[in-house]
Amino acid sequence: MKNMNEFKEVSTSYSVAEAVREAQRCLNCKVPGCKKGCPISQDIPEWIGQLSQGNFGNAMSIINAKSNLPAVCGRVCAHERQCEGHCVLAKAGKHINIGKLERFIADFDSKAGLTHEGISEKSRGSVAVIGSGPAGLTIAGDMARKGFRVEIFEMEPEPGGVLQFGIPEYRLPRKVVDREIKKIENLGVVFHLSTTVGRDLTVDDLFDRGFDAIFMGTGTGRPRRLPIEGADHPGVRQAIWFLRRVSLYQSGCIDRKEVVISEGDHIAVIGCGNTAIDAARTALRMGAASVKVIYHRTINEMSALRSEYEDAVAEGVEFIWKSSVTRIIGGPDDKLRSIFVSTDGSEPVEMPLDRLIMAVGSVPASRIVSTTAGIEVDDHGYVLTREEPYGMTTRRGVFAGGDVTNRPATVVHAMRDAKQVAESMIRYIDAKRLMEQLSRDEADMSRTNP
Repeated sequence: MKNMNEFKEVSTSYSVAEAVREAQRCLNCKVPGCKKGCPISQDIPEWIGQLSQGNFGNAMSIINAKSNLPAVCGRVCAHERQCEGHCVLAKAGKHINIGKLERFIADFDSKAGLTHEGISEKSRGSVAVIGSGPAGLTIAGDMARKGFRVEIFEMEPEPGGVLQFGIPEYRLPRKVVDREIKKIENLGVVFHLSTTVGRDLTVDDLFDRGFDAIFMGTGTGRPRRLPIEGADHPGVRQAIWFLRRVSLYQSGCIDRKEVVISEGDHIAVIGCGNTAIDAARTALRMGAASVKVIYHRTINEMSALRSEYEDAVAEGVEFIWKSSVTRIIGGPDDKLRSIFVSTDGSEPVEMPLDRLIMAVGSVPASRIVSTTAGIEVDDHGYVLTREEPYGMTTRRGVFAGGDVTNRPATVVHAMRDAKQVAESMIRYIDAKRLMEQLSRDEADMSRTNP
């Protein structure tokens, strides 16, 4: 059993020789299932082919054409359900390890400094991006490369959103996120940190600054709550809150005691998505004596990846299936005494517990919508958008994508959604500026020929 207090990355990278050998196993299928399985349609056989020949720079160029975050995707994408799951060799249990190869290329390229993208002239228009998570970074990278001036407004002191604060270090090291963000910054993108749109300034303020369009990529910052007796006790915390606290502690921003979970605590997590498992494994690393995941369905119905589940079990996390927490009992100070758990509809049984972590999803905060006229949301607070132009909200010039619209489910799905929105924003801004130029030309003609 490894030291649970360590947050070292658990997945190891390939050596050069290992990466080339793995790439040479690719069959270069005429109809590549891996590409169909990739949400952003990466040209996987093409860049694997370049890698197999040792052309790492060419492989990176092919990846960069579709992805702004390859070192991230290589680590946290649901490869088993996407590219690798669709590999023709998967049926025999011998799929190409596409995720590790993408990670290898991105890491090698960064360390060797192979790729140097020039900054294009920013004369095509200007875009304000609210939020620097996967969707916001994708919009910024795609539009900066195509000649747009892009400025990102991020409420946190560091950029990255869920990549920085919602995915544990052992899965996605902060230095990797920082490196990917630096690549986007090098395209000429400007970051405004510790700036909250809806509090420090509004959408109208951004338009007053001359931006042609605005993108909302603010994610879902407000956790859902379950109607459980005692759920408002301070011993009950949200998974995203907990993971963010751990990240801030590791960055030296807060004290260890502010993480809440103490050495020797007994912890339970409600939910069984990847965030729930991240919280469970992180609790062990913070010194918890035991961690139980409580889920109201079965293992076959969990949204978490099977590989993440298996890693959690190997580390000592216990899973309780077809079970629900019915009551929470407070204890001394801010800790709990116990919870009552019903399994498969049986009479609830009391379970001693110090802390309970909720990982049952989240919904968008209302800061931007409440301070902006014309942006409509559904009954759950998700921003409503059009199909044409794709991603535009009910307020002209304001677009949205990612989790705030309730479309994506993972990092790469948020990227896919954002890439579609970026194309619509480009068409919108080009048309807008053309009409503005025509109006100026007509005004000039009127003055010249009264």
